[in-house]
Amino acid sequence: MTSTLIAGAVCAPVLGRLGDMYGKRRMLIVAPSVMSLGCVLGTLSDEFVLVLLARILQGAAMGVVPLGISIMRDELPEERLGFGIALMSSTLGAGGAVGLPLTGVVAEHMSWHWLFAGAAVLGTVLIVLIVIVLPESPLCSGGRFDSVGALGLSAGLIALLLAITQGNLWGWTSPIELGLAAAAVLTLGLWAFHEMRLSARVARSAAHPRQPLVDLRVSARTPVLLTNIASVLIGYAMFTSFMVSAQIFQAPR
Repeated sequence: MTSTLIAGAVCAPVLGRLGDMYGKRRMLIVAPSVMSLGCVLGTLSDEFVLVLLARILQGAAMGVVPLGISIMRDELPEERLGFGIALMSSTLGAGGAVGLPLTGVVAEHMSWHWLFAGAAVLGTVLIVLIVIVLPESPLCSGGRFDSVGALGLSAGLIALLLAITQGNLWGWTSPIELGLAAAAVLTLGLWAFHEMRLSARVARSAAHPRQPLVDLRVSARTPVLLTNIASVLIGYAMFTSFMVSAQIFQAPR
């Protein structure tokens, strides 16, 4: 679970920026393609390392939602945009509510391999529907990819999420835990400084070839900031309920 969340946290902004550069529809095809590849790998393998790799590849699917919302902002009229974004966002909670008990039934009565196989079929169907139905957005910013920002965000998120998820196992005051926490703070601080400096360069010259991976100035605006805080709190509550309920069900009588 940790590997999938880390991959998704990194893939969402990276795929969003690549979508701005090379086409959102194209990246919307890439994301489920990578996910489906991981599902096929998980279907065919019993080796832990390969299953872990399959779960990492599945994390690319988390880039679908921001890409879809971006396409809707480009394509839908103003009066339909709010409903479209709300409908797509609600699928995150609805998918978990339906998926968790459904996958539990499949794993108990069939095999966990079928979970990967079913996700591969759904990913393939999604790719076909995107190719047939979805038009390419005409809005592309071009420019160069912020590779330093992508590496910094990846390193910072990996250190942060590993520290949070493995704290009970490693010990919250263990050297590796404290080292990861310090590395996360330092790396994300340097990453934020780099992104802000790049945003300032773009603000001075709109023709600057390298756009920031994440425009933190936009994220600091009150409507965006409050929405993101609410999303973090709701996501925390949702995933905590998922994890804690599963642990309670597995606890000794």
